[in-house]
Amino acid sequence: MDATSPKLRGVNLGSWLLLEKWMVPSLFEGLAARDETSFCAELGPAAAERLRAHWNSWITREDFAWIAGRGLNAVRIPFGHWIFGPDYPYHPAYGPNPHPYVTGGIEVLDRAMDWAGELGLKVVLDLHAAPGCQNGFDNGGIMEVCEWHTRPEYLEHTLGVLERIAERYRSHPALHAIECLNEPRWDIPTDYLKAFYEAAYERIRRHCPDTAVVIHDGFRSFREFLGFMQAPAFRDVIFDLHRYQCFAREDIDLDIFGHMGKAGGEWRDEADALNAELGLPAICGEWSLGLDLRVVSLWAEGPFNHALEHMDEFQQDTASRGYAAAQLLAFEKYLGWFFWSYKTETTPAWCLRESVERGWLPSSFR
Repeated sequence: MDATSPKLRGVNLGSWLLLEKWMVPSLFEGLAARDETSFCAELGPAAAERLRAHWNSWITREDFAWIAGRGLNAVRIPFGHWIFGPDYPYHPAYGPNPHPYVTGGIEVLDRAMDWAGELGLKVVLDLHAAPGCQNGFDNGGIMEVCEWHTRPEYLEHTLGVLERIAERYRSHPALHAIECLNEPRWDIPTDYLKAFYEAAYERIRRHCPDTAVVIHDGFRSFREFLGFMQAPAFRDVIFDLHRYQCFAREDIDLDIFGHMGKAGGEWRDEADALNAELGLPAICGEWSLGLDLRVVSLWAEGPFNHALEHMDEFQQDTASRGYAAAQLLAFEKYLGWFFWSYKTETTPAWCLRESVERGWLPSSFR
């Protein structure tokens, strides 16, 4: 496999095998829980029935068929480090039960791989939550905890999970890439992160000589990775960056022309520079049409102003189409991109299917 072809145009299957409360608020109704760890710890034995029902209904074969039918050719599937069941190290967030997570996720992933294979979709398997949490976000499994890099047993378990994933799916026709770790936080030392990526590459290569290995930028400049994991010592390494404009105050305060200008200017220039300097193909593994911080946030403080708030419906639709187009044109400069996410309950700007149905995104990606 050559990591530079063909272009990946895909979507994330978020909040399926790794819960994010803002995407599926109905699942958390009546609970204090804010992430999958506290969801399982709070519900105890009752978590299993609720979560397995979610696994069976949130994403189905019909969804894979819809994705393929729109001309998308790839899916990125986030999962947690507990995917194989209770062999993970303890964290105090678990409370009295050393193994709170619901088992059976690996069978759901098996099924997803088979659906993707049937429908000709490439899969990026994305380790989205590591033991001890690598970023302190709900998507890392434990909110407001970032301890993954502080204990050797957390590191070793992470590497073990990646190796088991590689071994399990090594000959599966749908497997395109394995992502070592989603969004490790900016304050994890770069040297620690690089050593982890090299170790993860070695573990994956034991079983998958030709599968692409994806490394995330860890919220730092791609220039911190210049000369890193280059051929011929390393093969088929893909660099992943995520781009949003709804989290930093200087972005939130832009009008729609500012948002489109940043996507079509700054992000275009970044892609050109990365392609010229890094020596690795890159993907934008997450992006969205989201500009309203209120709808995604369990933690941020206001004010919750945003660029579309004083527009009528026609203007909002036009702005969303323009913002989508500006981003797509920038991210098409890379090896590929993955929209976040395929489906949400209450946030259309983060839902690819609804964005397509509303005309904000193209009806075909062929």
